[in-house]
Amino acid sequence: MNPQLSASQPGSAGFLQTARSVVSLFKLRIGFMIMLTALVGMVVVPGRGPGAGAMLLLGLAVLTASASAGAFNQYHEYESDRLMARTRSRAFVTGALVRSPFWLVVMGLMLAGSVGAAARWLNPVSALYVFLGAFFYAVVYTVWLKRRSWLNIVVGGMAGSFAVLAGAAAVDPVPGAFAWLLAAVLFLWTPPHFWSLAIANQAEYKAAGVPMLPVVVGVPRAAVIVLWSTIALAVVSVLPFWFGAGTIYLLSALAGGGYFVFKAWKLAQSPSRQTAMGSFFASLLQLGLLLAGATVDGLLR
Repeated sequence: MNPQLSASQPGSAGFLQTARSVVSLFKLRIGFMIMLTALVGMVVVPGRGPGAGAMLLLGLAVLTASASAGAFNQYHEYESDRLMARTRSRAFVTGALVRSPFWLVVMGLMLAGSVGAAARWLNPVSALYVFLGAFFYAVVYTVWLKRRSWLNIVVGGMAGSFAVLAGAAAVDPVPGAFAWLLAAVLFLWTPPHFWSLAIANQAEYKAAGVPMLPVVVGVPRAAVIVLWSTIALAVVSVLPFWFGAGTIYLLSALAGGGYFVFKAWKLAQSPSRQTAMGSFFASLLQLGLLLAGATVDGLLR
């Protein structure tokens, strides 16, 4: 067993645990969501649809780039991760994986490989957006802003927007209005989504010294900001209907946006962990409906 992978020499059970630690390091659940947004960005571009090979390549490139950024986030944040209940079981914190420069090399190779493959077999513009998505999460959010400003997640959330643009640019290097609006929706979605979770875990972020919005302005004010941010998101999410999206997308945007606004309103009326998690889960439902609606519209076009 490579000593970089585990501090001990495990048997078969230990090997499986180490494998699970490696998988969790790359935050694949987030990576799959970002990959889906990139594929939706491909589908919404008018004209000839992308081939299966291009979709597979883009999906793998975005997933790999996102995984490298997610791993770097855990590598860089391992000390503060010890202070939060939801992160103290991460592999670098527990010692399940040895934190060493070996992992930086792995992350760098993953990012270089994904960007290089996109540039070679898709086009340089799409590859640039793949790179920017990883860069904004790993460097802009994790290194520059997370411990300095409550705007950390606002700017860092552009990673999802770049994924949409990477998908659209893979079909047409000059993305149209629909793609840009969908990227704007992803940009506006991230703050109320994450701030809802941050309200639920405000005490942990405060103990870890991370200036998330509810730590800086207090939970009641943060809850009101979540509501207004969600209203702005819901309004912008229907605009693509006038720029190429179909009725299915519009209905999805109205249903998902309306439900998210309702849950955010309940959070603003009575801030608590329960209402914050309700708003958080509503954001996931809204995004799922938007992506599904945009995909079905694109396939039926």
